[in-house]
Amino acid sequence: MASENTYWLTRFYFQRALGTIYFFGFLIALNQFRGLCGKNGILPMPLFIKNARFWDIPSLFWINQSDGFIIFLATLGLVLSLFAATGFSDSSSTVVSVSTWASLWVLYMSFVNMGQTFYGFGWEVLLLEAGFLAIFLGPAASKPSVVIIWLLRWLLFRLMFGAGLIKIRGDECWRDLTCMKYHYETMPLPSPTSWYFHQLPMWFQKISVLFNHFVELIVPLFYFASRPYRHAAGILTLIFQLAIISTGNFSWLNHVTLVITLACFDDSILPKISAWTKTMGVTAAGTAVNAMTGLPPSVIYVLTALIAFLSINPAKNLFSSKQIMNTSFEPLHIVNTYGAFGSITRTRDEIVIEGSYHINGPWLAYEFKGKPGDVSRRPPFVSPYHYKIDWQMWFAAMGPYYQNPWIINLVAKLLQGEPQVIGLLEANPFPGESPKFIRASLYEYHYADGNDKNWWKRDYEGVYLPPLSLDTPDFRRILNDQGWLP
Repeated sequence: MASENTYWLTRFYFQRALGTIYFFGFLIALNQFRGLCGKNGILPMPLFIKNARFWDIPSLFWINQSDGFIIFLATLGLVLSLFAATGFSDSSSTVVSVSTWASLWVLYMSFVNMGQTFYGFGWEVLLLEAGFLAIFLGPAASKPSVVIIWLLRWLLFRLMFGAGLIKIRGDECWRDLTCMKYHYETMPLPSPTSWYFHQLPMWFQKISVLFNHFVELIVPLFYFASRPYRHAAGILTLIFQLAIISTGNFSWLNHVTLVITLACFDDSILPKISAWTKTMGVTAAGTAVNAMTGLPPSVIYVLTALIAFLSINPAKNLFSSKQIMNTSFEPLHIVNTYGAFGSITRTRDEIVIEGSYHINGPWLAYEFKGKPGDVSRRPPFVSPYHYKIDWQMWFAAMGPYYQNPWIINLVAKLLQGEPQVIGLLEANPFPGESPKFIRASLYEYHYADGNDKNWWKRDYEGVYLPPLSLDTPDFRRILNDQGWLP
């Protein structure tokens, strides 16, 4: 078949799917970035860049750190991502296509490099790496470069194989096949289905771990094989990612992996597209309506050399006994190293933040949008959207507050009634005057059994933060030292 070695449809689906992921990234930035890193956010950008250099964290926010500029860049990103997701960016010239994808990459990198703690996760750099390669795929009417397809497979290999190696080298429960016994209950942001997966028998949980190892350690070796082995590897990877998506909220990590997995397929296996897509420059047969010249071969050669050079450190890390995960080796995040859940927590600790007008109470709890709090509240299903502060609260519960100093500023912002920070939460229990005191307690959470009307049960473990007010001397001193008080 003539389509066996061509990738018109591969690129068609990849570009539209990646544009959709970008849309969620910018939507999150529009809704949350001001509360996280805006002028009055938890970790304000103006304070962050005081001791930083542009070349260490390149970003458009060096121009302006105002909340208005945050809205402008996020809105521009939303518009461009829709332009890409609908295919209009690639239905025109090479210049329009390249400019659109390059702009998306620069815009999102600007948020990632200024996002600090809240943007330090694998899905952020994974989107940037895939987005960088998308710049060079070219418009719909130019023949897709096989080299770019292979570079996407190299990305997929590092992503999946790295995730497999970090597990085998890490927690012993991945080796004795018991990790799933804990994972569904202790994952950062459970979904409604997480409870049901937790109830499955142990034999099923062990088979799940074996399947995980097979897909992450064996299947990636076939991403570079010929048909039909490559197609089979791609299908197994798609099934695996869809299974993970069905079990919990992991931002868009698994969604963007689905997108990258499209590089395993060529035009002979992907569904033929309908006639309306002719307006996008591709026929139902998967060929260009009016073929045009894409990027010069010299550009692709230079790109390949760059990726090869930047892959040295990630490749070394991949095969290192001291492997680290989700790390960039250069500030542009062009080639990164990946991994997920190298260790599994055995119990679930949660921080419950409460406010009061009086030191002796009554105390009212601040509920978060995604993380467990009220034991009767059903976990949400939100991915590929993501609640960044909820995810970070999961990490904060693993150690004392001084290991997560941002939480001190969160308390200060709640005491000050900062609207953008309060907007990160589900609801404000103090809609009028802000509370005078805030405290934080630590609880151990477990799933309730099937006969309980609640989703969770919890046991009090102790004080995480004692009652604090803006008049507490030591509290004010910490805030002043950090420059967090106006």
